[in-house]
Amino acid sequence: QVHLVESGGGSVQAGGSLRLSCAASSFIYTDNVYCVAWFRQAPGTEREGVAGIYTIGAWTSVADSVKGRFTISRDNAKNTVYLQMNSLKPEDTATYYCAARAGGCANMRDSQYFYWGQGTQVSVSS
Repeated sequence: QVHLVESGGGSVQAGGSLRLSCAASSFIYTDNVYCVAWFRQAPGTEREGVAGIYTIGAWTSVADSVKGRFTISRDNAKNTVYLQMNSLKPEDTATYYCAARAGGCANMRDSQYFYWGQGTQVSVSS
């Protein structure tokens, strides 16, 4: 069983920054590759894949909607994946979820992710 716990959400003004953290159970930091990804969902919208990273190697992916503003990284010693969000916009307002799956990031299709955190709210005011 993989447990994921998000933290770091909050309320900021447009142009501000937040860093989200996803603490994962050490099970996924083994010799097997896992993808840890961030998704977000605003009320009335579909869940959107934001960024993904492998637990081994240097591969990362960031959605075009946030490219140049959001960065995903990991610290395997802390079993934690981070989402650094800069130049935040009101349209970034959503609940952000951390998710994990064994193997690749599956083109960030949320239906392919078996493990999910509880979500953390990000609100950006204009």
